[in-house]
Amino acid sequence: MRIERIEVFGYDLHYIHGTYVMSGGRVVSSLPSTVVRVLTDEEIEGWGEVCPLGQTYLPAFAEGARAALRQLAPALIGADPRNLAEVNIRMEGVLLGQGYAKSPLDIACWDILGKATGQPVATLLGGRRQERFPLYIAVPLGGAEEMAHYVLDRRAEGIHRFQLKLGGRPSDDAERVRRVVEVTDDEDIIIADANGGWRMQDAIVAARLLENFPRVYLEQPCSTLEECTQVRRVTTLPMIYDEIVTDVPSLVAVVQQGGAGGINLKISRVGGLTKARLMRDLAEALGISLTIEDTWGGDVTTAAISHLAASTRPELLFTVSFMNDWVKEHIAGWQPRSRQGYGAPKAGAGLGVEVDVRGLGKPLFSAD
Repeated sequence: MRIERIEVFGYDLHYIHGTYVMSGGRVVSSLPSTVVRVLTDEEIEGWGEVCPLGQTYLPAFAEGARAALRQLAPALIGADPRNLAEVNIRMEGVLLGQGYAKSPLDIACWDILGKATGQPVATLLGGRRQERFPLYIAVPLGGAEEMAHYVLDRRAEGIHRFQLKLGGRPSDDAERVRRVVEVTDDEDIIIADANGGWRMQDAIVAARLLENFPRVYLEQPCSTLEECTQVRRVTTLPMIYDEIVTDVPSLVAVVQQGGAGGINLKISRVGGLTKARLMRDLAEALGISLTIEDTWGGDVTTAAISHLAASTRPELLFTVSFMNDWVKEHIAGWQPRSRQGYGAPKAGAGLGVEVDVRGLGKPLFSAD
């Protein structure tokens, strides 16, 4: 089997609840997403997607992904998409780094491998370990009452894991957490996530204030491992690392130096399913809890997330995000679909989703 053609599409994703707010004044209402279609000489095609969360969240942005894909796509023409090693070697030979841009091509090749072998991607990633898994929802930064009402609305939909966007004044953030604790109970988990937005001094104050609340986890309080490690030394709150976990060395560092209890594994941030599987397996071997997700995305991103999550050990799978629940647009019939706070892959070979090509319009560009 050989890759004959690669098409790159673009479409916009709009946040379903209007405005998504994080620390540092970062606000999102819509984001450009990039979708890749890989076609082969055996008439099997694969799909991948990448959607960076704006231009100031990570060193990644939509036009950067598309520019990189213009360089990467021609290098894969003629490659066997089932040979993920060859695919990744070719990409590394063309462009150093830029893992987020390589991610949709890697995912599309996993989709083809699954279809060619008649297996779901979850089986190829190590085997399906669970039929369904719990989802979380991010709660945009806002007033304490506003955030509490948002939590109650999502709780009514079956969600019991809430990632509160924080990173403001520590006393204000403590009040936000207090109100959410009050409207939830023992079956709920609360993740205090500053997205690296606190200065170390404020993070230490916030951590001490949050010690008073039950069921609270602290996520990425500061932007660097060194700062987070200092915060970890003064709190008993379980520490989850997100933005600084980008590869195997950084994963090892947050465990050894930062005392990580868990990590957020974002597929595109680490370069696709091939590298995400490696990091997932390492985290499992170290006994580290995992949140499986991505920076943002629609149906295709969610499909990739669902297969990696389903093949993860249940006792170490902390939570999962179904990004297509967060957006209005659906290019694969809103599949896979969550149910009452739980997710699962859609049945079928590969990623299990069928993309509406006509709905995407003409490709931005192609390579053959």
